[in-house]
Amino acid sequence: MIKNNSLKWLDWAKRLQAIAQSGLTFSKDKYDIERYNQLRDIAAEITATYSDHEFGELQKLFQNEKGYATPKIDCRALIIKDDKILLVREILDGKWTLPGGWIDVNESPRQAVEKEVFEESGYTANAVRLLALYDRNQHAHPGEIFHCYKAFFLCEITGGFPKTSIETDGVEFFTIDELPELSLARILPEQIRHLYKRVKSGMLEAEFD
Repeated sequence: MIKNNSLKWLDWAKRLQAIAQSGLTFSKDKYDIERYNQLRDIAAEITATYSDHEFGELQKLFQNEKGYATPKIDCRALIIKDDKILLVREILDGKWTLPGGWIDVNESPRQAVEKEVFEESGYTANAVRLLALYDRNQHAHPGEIFHCYKAFFLCEITGGFPKTSIETDGVEFFTIDELPELSLARILPEQIRHLYKRVKSGMLEAEFD
């Protein structure tokens, strides 16, 4: 967990890690490789100092990141049924979110969001359209180690039944005015309200930062 999202240290650490990762991808000179390894360790040390993560854990995490550094992509499904919104409760923090998660390698955005809906809620769903593509850094989420984009899709239930999973222990529908405590690392209440309003008003174009 990141302790303080307001400090510049998190932005500096992410930038250092990205520079080191990209440098290690393209560098051939052994001295440059050594310097980029040191730079990556500095990023891990900064993050460990100001967060709940251990240095060794972060060092291993950063070492596993290969190739040119780019943002990760998180997908989320907005499902409205009888004017209520489908939410799932995360076991990790006991709070609620739109179904979703990281898009895996070899998955299309559609495949990813439909899979996440089924795995986390038990419902099968069809992704209707892209609602928004947000830069996580431009919104009031708690700090995160890696830079990521958040893709929101309007989805419709096609079958299945509510079922919990290894990641979720609650599946329920809520009205827009009675949202439960949300997992702010995953979704913000203002994002749900904004996207809900756009859907209900008939706006068809996708929004992006």
